[in-house]
Amino acid sequence: AQVVESGGGLGQTGGSLRLSCTASGLTFNQYTMAWCRQGPGKEREFVASHVHKDGSTYYADSVKGRFTSSRDIAKNTVYLQTNNLRLAATPVYYCTAIRDYDTFWGQGTQVPVSS
Repeated sequence: AQVVESGGGLGQTGGSLRLSCTASGLTFNQYTMAWCRQGPGKEREFVASHVHKDGSTYYADSVKGRFTSSRDIAKNTVYLQTNNLRLAATPVYYCTAIRDYDTFWGQGTQVPVSS
């Protein structure tokens, strides 16, 4: 199984980008899909998640009201719409698929933000 992120690139402060994450080799609707990010020299932090059991979506306080995560089960894909981007030191966004003791991470996609 694998997950692959795409859609990263140079963003501007106050601008928007949409990231995609496509999973393969697993039963998509049986996995919780989550987004995390990691800046240089920082720990990886939670951004958003879709819980497969009840469809609930959760967001980190730092992105509430600015980021929106959605999923398309037919395409085995989750999206992260990032709005009102803030100037930051080139975080890498990661997608992960989680079920019980199985965890699959993508390779990450970088979203540098310029002023």
